[in-house]
Amino acid sequence: MELRILSAAEVVQALPMAAAIEGMKTAFAQLSAGQTTVPVRVHVGVPQHDGVSLFMPALLHQSGDLAVKVVSVFPHNPNKGLPVINGIVLVLDETTGVPRALMDGGSLTAVRTGAVSGAATDLLANPDASSVAIIGSGVQARTQLEAVCTVRPMTAVYVYSPNRDHAEAFAAAAAGRGPIPTNVVVVDSAETAVSQADIICAATSSYTPVFDGRALKPGAHVNGVGSFRTTMQEIDLATVQRSLVVVDSREAMWEEAGDLVIPLNAGDIAESHIHAELGELVSGVKPGRTSRDQITFFKSVGVAVQDAISGRIALENAIAHGLGTLVHL
Repeated sequence: MELRILSAAEVVQALPMAAAIEGMKTAFAQLSAGQTTVPVRVHVGVPQHDGVSLFMPALLHQSGDLAVKVVSVFPHNPNKGLPVINGIVLVLDETTGVPRALMDGGSLTAVRTGAVSGAATDLLANPDASSVAIIGSGVQARTQLEAVCTVRPMTAVYVYSPNRDHAEAFAAAAAGRGPIPTNVVVVDSAETAVSQADIICAATSSYTPVFDGRALKPGAHVNGVGSFRTTMQEIDLATVQRSLVVVDSREAMWEEAGDLVIPLNAGDIAESHIHAELGELVSGVKPGRTSRDQITFFKSVGVAVQDAISGRIALENAIAHGLGTLVHL
């Protein structure tokens, strides 16, 4: 039995953004149609080190993608010269259960998180959208930008981060890379970025809103991927109330997305304010935007089906291009 091991760089090479975006559409269509098995993620706390390990399996029935991602979050790791977050994805053969590949989880997560926003942008943004605001300057911000530029021909990018040096470094590294235009501008406030953009991507770890939704242009599309706890509210109430809201998973949303849970608990929105799941747009069960001036908001907290389908795509490309290291078990 052979196991193919892919490093972070090899995962990025084997998982091109355009293919990942199409994979997200396939995965979420199956999720919304009830054609997946996604057990509740298992949390194993390690209190003596303030850490936690998360186990996230998924099976896509139609496409036959089967995988499990293991992610550990240990906040004291930097003291040991290690990242706070570490992860792997194990891809299994759906017909036999035999392990087929083990790959870096961080790079795969970054690409698939960008890709789901790319899929949502493709389905919800105006066809002639040409400018994007990126709020944040970390790894997730990079793949968000790449994904948006993959589905719409951007001519201007506005970047805001509270850390100006980080924003400048982000802009310099991103400008002209792949589908990203050379016109990448660092601005002094989130509202300056948002007010000029057709598409907005928020990818931060903030517990409080990172821009004022009243600054959004008519017809803007917003992707929110940063908040993943019910206590985190990266996107403000004004944006939520003004928008047609689409989510990756209703079930996951009410368990993890403070952007929506906080206003729900305050009585500012009802559960019915969620218009659709992304998969319902893919399959045509629900419509997307209905006018040019409508503001749309896609909220994602991440679902294990993304890892399963991304793992399969990466494995197929790795085999085709001879990537990875084969280990005989």
